[in-house]
Amino acid sequence: MATAALCLAASPATSATIPAPVPAEIPVALMVDVTTGQTLFSREEGRRFMPASVTKVMTAYTAFKLIDEGALRLGMRFEYSQELEDAWYAEGSNMFLRAGDQPTIGQLLLGITTVSGNDASVALAVAATGSQDSWLALMNANAAELGMRDTHFGSPNGYPDGGQTYTSARDLARLGEAMVKRYPDLYARYFGHRSLRWGDIAQANHDPVTGRVKGADGMKTGYTREAGYTFLGSAQRRGRRLVMVLAGSPESRLRDQTARDFLEWGFDAFDTEVVLAAQTEVGQARVQDGTSASVPLRTPEAVLAAIPRGADAASWSMEVVYRGPIQAPIAAGDRIARLRLSVNGEQVLEAPLEAAQSVGQANAAQRVFNAWRKWLA
Repeated sequence: MATAALCLAASPATSATIPAPVPAEIPVALMVDVTTGQTLFSREEGRRFMPASVTKVMTAYTAFKLIDEGALRLGMRFEYSQELEDAWYAEGSNMFLRAGDQPTIGQLLLGITTVSGNDASVALAVAATGSQDSWLALMNANAAELGMRDTHFGSPNGYPDGGQTYTSARDLARLGEAMVKRYPDLYARYFGHRSLRWGDIAQANHDPVTGRVKGADGMKTGYTREAGYTFLGSAQRRGRRLVMVLAGSPESRLRDQTARDFLEWGFDAFDTEVVLAAQTEVGQARVQDGTSASVPLRTPEAVLAAIPRGADAASWSMEVVYRGPIQAPIAAGDRIARLRLSVNGEQVLEAPLEAAQSVGQANAAQRVFNAWRKWLA
């Protein structure tokens, strides 16, 4: 691994000047600035816990993926069976589906995202793949593809299953980020509704932030006696997207108020600043068997950082990292290195770097010359 040190004047972003409003009674908490990739606050982010109904975010994500691929249609109807009614009617959070009902996939999604329907989640699984087992295989495959290494799903709705379903705050943040980035239109369409009526039954959404925090638009609460009160939430304001997780709260009121305060803190305690403009050259990488011994590196897009408001000026420590020397040929625009930004020895950001120009493969004579030059060096 090759490295090169750089320096740039900036302000530290490792901690806010205003403490995060997360009480000690909530054992797991995480806030990620999706716009910059920074973690703004972390408490036990890798600790495994039962997500309860937050599981349904992966059920919605799995459906969105199938819809995007053309394998599932929003208007497709599914006839709800007597067997499913017997198993799930009024069993925990419910859409209150009855045997013979024929909801569309879109209506089932609203039942999942708005009123946390355990019945709607199972109905969607069966409608899409024919069985819960097939659906769970998709959910777990999606988790693996997203890098959710501390996650496993044993049900489509998070209903207690003897510990088969578990996750971590870091994994849920990855899921939340993927949801808003990969399927923004479907996310906007199905998350953030305040209420839902199915038949004669109208129910309110328990989301504690949408409609209460400016820019908040979802995602999902969860509760079981074993899991406590959990929430995966997100909001966007002034071009910044935040994703937050709270888990294990002993009370719903504490979780809900903390979620609102936490998001407000994420927006109020930090500003987004451009650390490096797009196409800025920041160093060189050594090249193996190339027409040139090195290649200049540049930022493919602007490098943004969340800077604490009121922070004293400090110095960023910046480091170019790559596995090298880089084997030629190299095309301009190839992403071949990473830029690591640290404050006081703590890594804050990592951003990609690309080759600023092409480097061809050396011919036989050039390779001999390069070897001779290395020997002399």
